[in-house]
Amino acid sequence: MGTEGKRDESLENTELDINETKLHNSLREKTWDETITKDSWMVFKVMAEFVDGYEKMARIGPCVSIFGSARLKPESKYYKMAVEIAEKITKIGFGVITGGGPGIMEAGNKGAFNAEGKSIGLNIDLPFEQHFNPYINKLYSLNFDYFFVRKVMFVKYSQGFIVMPGGFGTLDELTEAITLIQTNKIGQFPIVLVGSEFWGGLLEWFKDTLLKEGMISESDLDLYRVVDSADEAVAHIKAFYDKYSVNVNF
Repeated sequence: MGTEGKRDESLENTELDINETKLHNSLREKTWDETITKDSWMVFKVMAEFVDGYEKMARIGPCVSIFGSARLKPESKYYKMAVEIAEKITKIGFGVITGGGPGIMEAGNKGAFNAEGKSIGLNIDLPFEQHFNPYINKLYSLNFDYFFVRKVMFVKYSQGFIVMPGGFGTLDELTEAITLIQTNKIGQFPIVLVGSEFWGGLLEWFKDTLLKEGMISESDLDLYRVVDSADEAVAHIKAFYDKYSVNVNF
């Protein structure tokens, strides 16, 4: 950023150069050698990320994933609420999984760390925003190149989802979880959206557009719960598992 809060022009030019290069490469016909050496070998990189993730995550026990913006600062009410939620989630027997970076992810790991629970970070290599936060247990700190592998880890090893306010990445994680539950690819684990004011517009669109146009069923609106406090969020997770008489303690 410049001294007056404007975006750094050199940064914009770098992004344009990167985007132009990617565009040209996607349209260029590749030789057989390029296909073999790059695209085919990528399969092994993907396999390696899955194997490493499975080996480390299989030992963590019951967990709740906390999603949310990387851009929220510690003074944000949602950052503070995420810390509180993670502390309370840990105390009822769950580990906490986040994306491993700053903002809400840091808050979630901080809450688990403060409560001496399992604090897991699934980091992703990005040019901006993302870096490991200091509250992740070293045994459960993973780094990914591929978003889709990372999302598999979130969903496969979580027994609940807390969704704090966030941007496109958070929406991607939320809709991934809802879709997998809706299509019975995973169990109907609890999804909690925190912040009725923040999520209100999207949820109205679900009802007034998606439901009205017949693109979802009315029962799909029951796949998530909206709350405005840490106590409500944790109570919903706890009530879900109390209902099925499941003991989640490690």
